Amino acid sequence: MEEQRSFGEHSTGTLYLVPTPIGNLGDFSPRAVQILQDADLIAAEDTRNTQKLLNHYDITTHQISFHEHNTQSRIPVLLADLQQGKTIAQVSDAGMPAISDPGQELVAACVAAHIPVVALPGPNAGLTALIASGLVTQPFAFIGFLPRKAQEQERFLSQYAALPMTTIYYESPQRIAKTLDRFATVVGPDRPIVVARELTKKFESYIRGTVAQVQEFIKAKAPKGEMVILLGPPAPAAESVTWSQEAVLAALRDRVVHGEKPTAAAKAVAKESGWSRQDVYQQYVEQESR
Repeated sequence: MEEQRSFGEHSTGTLYLVPTPIGNLGDFSPRAVQILQDADLIAAEDTRNTQKLLNHYDITTHQISFHEHNTQSRIPVLLADLQQGKTIAQVSDAGMPAISDPGQELVAACVAAHIPVVALPGPNAGLTALIASGLVTQPFAFIGFLPRKAQEQERFLSQYAALPMTTIYYESPQRIAKTLDRFATVVGPDRPIVVARELTKKFESYIRGTVAQVQEFIKAKAPKGEMVILLGPPAPAAESVTWSQEAVLAALRDRVVHGEKPTAAAKAVAKESGWSRQDVYQQYVEQESR
């Protein structure tokens, strides 16, 4: 058990997790710019891609590559720098570090070494799409990228698609059509779904409808751009109505007193109460025979 205080005196440096724009460079916050300017080092998923952002904001801080293929070799180097008091800013190509991007392992290593980790708020494709989707926003589950193979996708979707909440997935334009085929197989054609594409960019769009409708649109139009899939929750199971025997008899008598035939009254009360028509009518017969 420990409490990490993000700001104040520390014997080590600090790891800053800095979200980068998901499309529109204007979404980069002044605080994020300042952190990158002041850092001793930027750990970037792709230094060439991040350099474009740095050039736009006149940031000259040195970069080092940090991606999924060199995570294990880079972590000891970055930890050593942090333990010597250096400040490191970690960025991914777009959006939040550690959300479907490198960062999780570095954060865990810093926490284990008692090195402060500070996250900046900022752009995130999943949340951006969720709040404009028109689907239920609370609760929700962020799932991320799906497995590539069809059978693995189906097992994966079967695990999460039954959750009673909106679920969020990432997908590329090259695989979106086949992935929607998997959705149709697992959840059927009628679940509500939204595909958001090109978020914050000029051609941003939200494709809303049922799985079948969006599937047909995607196949016909073949839209481009990185995509967020938001699957609406399954329809709640119909709640069975359970009336007491006394309530059933009272409703039945009231209908008969007002002129309905016993068989018609039993049918109507059965529909309202959740009882079978035969059981309702039997209650009437038994009551009348006493």
